[in-house]
Amino acid sequence: MQWFRQTFNFYLDASIHVALAVTSLYFVSLELLKVSTNWNLANFLFFGTIVCYNFVKFGVEAEKYLIVRNPYHKIIQGFSFLSFAFALYFFFLLELKIEVAIVALMGVAVLYAIPLLPKAKNLRNFAGLKTFLVALVWTGCTVVLPVIDNQLEITWDIWILGFQRFLLVLILLLPFEIRDMKYDSPELKTLPQRIGITKTKVLGYVLVQVYFLSSFLKDELTNIEIIAKLLLSILMLILLKLTKKNQNTYFSSFVVESVPFILLVLLLLIKSLF
Repeated sequence: MQWFRQTFNFYLDASIHVALAVTSLYFVSLELLKVSTNWNLANFLFFGTIVCYNFVKFGVEAEKYLIVRNPYHKIIQGFSFLSFAFALYFFFLLELKIEVAIVALMGVAVLYAIPLLPKAKNLRNFAGLKTFLVALVWTGCTVVLPVIDNQLEITWDIWILGFQRFLLVLILLLPFEIRDMKYDSPELKTLPQRIGITKTKVLGYVLVQVYFLSSFLKDELTNIEIIAKLLLSILMLILLKLTKKNQNTYFSSFVVESVPFILLVLLLLIKSLF
């Protein structure tokens, strides 16, 4: 079983799981928007997420990212460079309008990790910004890009989709914020640092309710979407309830990050039953 644990840890540490989460949300948007898949964009999102997250986790400084001494990190580094090659390949297969939108989103992601000036802070270190920046980029990648790709008119329902996606990512980030309290610098002023764990979880419960109830603001709402989001909301409430500062190693990094994939499965499964 040792090989299984090592493989599974690599799957998480190399950001493959989070890449699947982002890609799953892209497919969720396609289901809700009723548009076809752009596999070049889907593949770019998958490999691009791996590169972005590994860069943030293992080497926001170029020297640290290029000169790696830890053998395990060298494997992840090699995997990241391979993923970068694939991401670049699929990027140049996309239309110019999508490439421009991706560059804009990448700009936010880069500013999140790298300071503009040598002695300046990156955006990640500005008080309270970290969570919102991540939610913004995820929303851009999984809602804005498919909307632009399919040349859709910006309707009220698309605004609701974007709002719900932003909320969903914020909710899923709360267990990570609570877990990282013991590691985060006080300067970050994350929600748990500002208002405590209990109030952060209460805020999460409120956001889950807003997430679900805002579905009824849509002009076009199917029973499939209602049931899927209801079941997902119940799951998120349970996960928030189970969240604590000293978590199981895999609680946030695997279980919580599986929620986007679970939403996709719920949509497809319920759709097949109706």
